[in-house]
Amino acid sequence: MPELTAQKQKVPKAFDGIAGTYDLLTGMNPGYSKHLRMSARRLGVPAEATLLDLCCGTGVSTAALRDVYPRAEITALDASEGMLEKARTKRHLRATWLLGDAMDPAAAGAEGPYDGILMAYGIRNVPDADACLERLFALLKPGGRICFHEYSVADSPVRKAVWNAVTLGVIIPGGMLTAGKTGIYRYLRRSVNEFDGVSGFEARLQRHGFTNVHTEAMDGWQRGIVHSFLAERPLA
Repeated sequence: MPELTAQKQKVPKAFDGIAGTYDLLTGMNPGYSKHLRMSARRLGVPAEATLLDLCCGTGVSTAALRDVYPRAEITALDASEGMLEKARTKRHLRATWLLGDAMDPAAAGAEGPYDGILMAYGIRNVPDADACLERLFALLKPGGRICFHEYSVADSPVRKAVWNAVTLGVIIPGGMLTAGKTGIYRYLRRSVNEFDGVSGFEARLQRHGFTNVHTEAMDGWQRGIVHSFLAERPLA
């Protein structure tokens, strides 16, 4: 998939171009914010945890973490200047905002160690998922927890068909309506279709040393399409 890998390198710049309308489009999905809060709760970290919101975008995932953990110390990182600029306007979120590459958060100042990491819609977009997982493992405290809030449809032809129907019939037209462009949303459709299945991603996490690996479902039309992939760094 060399073409898709090349596209992944361009994702941050593509998100710059839709940053001003991204919240409008995601707001049309009634489950978008709700499901992020579900993943934040499932992270299950202490009330005053140190948290990393990786690929924070416009801060919707940061808001989910802040709602669930109002006393937490949150660092939020994204590679898109446009999306991060939008997030920074949401002053009520009380986060440390960092511009940086999800492939190497420590290089941008997200050095950890963290009690918990939430990576929403991000692991699918990095050029090298295995290298990214290795670095995220190192950023967690022993016993720290991580949640990948992510699409995965490869294990279910039915869910894959639903995903493609929704992207072709709603998301891509919605991108044209709100932003006047569809490139990033066409990439979104393809990247989800080619991402690991649930069992494959769980196995990938286990290969990188994560334990207590399990997956929890969403509700509504995204059941079986978006998941909370949960894992821990072992204590020793």
